[in-house]
Amino acid sequence: MKGLLRRYEHPLFVSCLAGLYGCQWRRYQRSRARPGDCCSSFALLVAAFCLTLVFLYFWGEAQNDYNDFDWWCRSSKLRCTFCFCISVMRGLIIGLYLAVLFSLYLVPLGLYSPCIKEEGTLGPAPALIGHRGAPMLAPENTLMSFEKAVEAGSEGLETDVTISFDGVPFLMHDRSLRRTTNIQEVFKNRTDTLAAMFTWAELESLNAGAWFLSHNPFGTVGSLGAEDHMRAGNQSICSLQAFLQLAAHTDKLVIFDLYRPPRGHPYRDTWIQRTLERCTGLGSGFGDVLWLPSDLRALVQEMDPELQQTSGSRLPLEELRSNHIVKLNLHYSAMSPELVRYYAAVNISTNLYVISEPWLYSLAWCTGVQSVTTNAPQLLSTMSAPLFLMTPDEYNLMWILTDVVSLMLVLTIFMFHW
Repeated sequence: MKGLLRRYEHPLFVSCLAGLYGCQWRRYQRSRARPGDCCSSFALLVAAFCLTLVFLYFWGEAQNDYNDFDWWCRSSKLRCTFCFCISVMRGLIIGLYLAVLFSLYLVPLGLYSPCIKEEGTLGPAPALIGHRGAPMLAPENTLMSFEKAVEAGSEGLETDVTISFDGVPFLMHDRSLRRTTNIQEVFKNRTDTLAAMFTWAELESLNAGAWFLSHNPFGTVGSLGAEDHMRAGNQSICSLQAFLQLAAHTDKLVIFDLYRPPRGHPYRDTWIQRTLERCTGLGSGFGDVLWLPSDLRALVQEMDPELQQTSGSRLPLEELRSNHIVKLNLHYSAMSPELVRYYAAVNISTNLYVISEPWLYSLAWCTGVQSVTTNAPQLLSTMSAPLFLMTPDEYNLMWILTDVVSLMLVLTIFMFHW
């Protein structure tokens, strides 16, 4: 218990209790306790306890007037003083209660939500970008996962790219292969080896789907049909080339992050050039690829101007323009209507990640975000309107009616007890 208090710095109330019962006042001041602290703390505790007993005794006696308790003050001013104090105390309690109650009534009327909008001001629904495909319906970063994302209505696909030891870009989010493959069965002595240190032939020999069925990361395996269940368990690691071919065939946007190989890797210093060289022969070009990596951005733009340069952070407007940034890829915690409008005014769109809950998607929709990265495209694509969308008049009417009903209920209970 003491270790927890020292580590997590519990609030003042807990610190006071620890000081009273454990004589540890000085611990929270980062110094040693003095010998007199324990005695003074104990005396304070005893005094508070005694006063509490006296208060409870007099309160009970005064309330019940038990055994002619007020004989000693019937003909004196002491009774009046005592009754006056009781009345004042009751008045203060009732006043404090009413103040808190009316504050609670008024607070909702001053709250702001992006989904409180005038009619006709709601923009189009944000486009859906499948986060590593549709990871609730298939193993992440596999062809099956991206195909499921396309079937669910995703307008874009998101992934992470690593380069194999022999220079083949492939899809893998983790640095190692332990979580999403059967590396422990195939290469027992290389379980913790970085994924980039395997050749493509070695990577192709691994199963990248059985873990999905056994771990059931989203609790959705039970909803798969027999055919999908069998197919999911036989997925392999996907190459970037196969991924881009699927995106080009289905006319989907692509956004990916590119991991730099570790030290000792043959392509550590040429990983970006290698990625572009291996993928430029697809025929359709890179016009639908959102290029997220910030390394060597000028070189990337020179090699392929069709790439849509994307930034993963909010940079100054001048820097965004100089780097030809056309899209921001930000965490959903950065969401705000002002931010979206500010960048939209200079033709820079905003994508938020990772949004999988309908209520959060509703906020992004009302905020005016252009697209979101999601784990649940099959769920969000079915939404025809944001949740809790209402006009300011409807919102105010709802809360005023709620406040009136609540006040009537409180008054009824108060009068009943009175």
